[in-house]
Amino acid sequence: MEKIKQAIEESKRNKTGKTVSSEARAKEATQNTNATSAPDIVYEQTKVVKLDPEHLAKNRIVSFNKNDHLSLGFDILRTQVINKMQEKGWRTMAITSPTQGCGKTVVGINLAMSIAHHTDTTTMLVDFDLRRPSIKKYLGLPSGPSLNDVLTGDASVAEALVNPGLDRFVVLPTAMPVPHPSETLSSKKVGNLVQEIRDRYAERIVMFDLTPMLGIDDAMIMLSQVDCVLVVVGNGMVSNDQLTETMRYIDPNKLLGTVLNKSESKQSDGYYDYT
Repeated sequence: MEKIKQAIEESKRNKTGKTVSSEARAKEATQNTNATSAPDIVYEQTKVVKLDPEHLAKNRIVSFNKNDHLSLGFDILRTQVINKMQEKGWRTMAITSPTQGCGKTVVGINLAMSIAHHTDTTTMLVDFDLRRPSIKKYLGLPSGPSLNDVLTGDASVAEALVNPGLDRFVVLPTAMPVPHPSETLSSKKVGNLVQEIRDRYAERIVMFDLTPMLGIDDAMIMLSQVDCVLVVVGNGMVSNDQLTETMRYIDPNKLLGTVLNKSESKQSDGYYDYT
């Protein structure tokens, strides 16, 4: 445990970067223009679905219910993430981990929901783990157009987006593993797709859930196309050498931070520590 924290501190000391202007807050179509409250979102093309609270709780998705005390850790993480992204002018974020089992997808979903609950910013979560896509499963989303259909040209991004019943939060799910994921991610088609998402949804924070860093090159391919990277480390699941190797592949100027997941210490009084 101490070795992991020391490695995280080492990565922090290596970070550099310039401060740029804050990002503009999202401006969505509204039904309520009351200046004292955040506007209601009107989704015209995006499918709106209702999630099952019991299914979410079973899969540790706690931020959907903002009154759930377990969401506190994600609220703290959200504030730290948003502050740094605004300071740096960042809009796109990759979420990864050194190895499997660290909980990167659960952290990503809860963080995206927390941002949507407590800010005026709309968050888009894209499932770019083309080997083991799981956002659809964790949320319990119904069948419908997905990233798979976007990649084959059978659906547009707008047709594949889903709003899971939470204002200012949209998901681009992947329904099933994609053949030849590394080649797909390095293709011109995916490059154009990422550019489309950046340009068309310029007032949103876009979060890409990627594969783990070690053993395959999928995540490495995508890092050049995002502004910053959040690394999720499972407590007791990642060795010091594995964390050090992971950090070698990430540009220090793009390192948003490291989340120590599955840690229930009395000091943090919660599940997640952000470093």
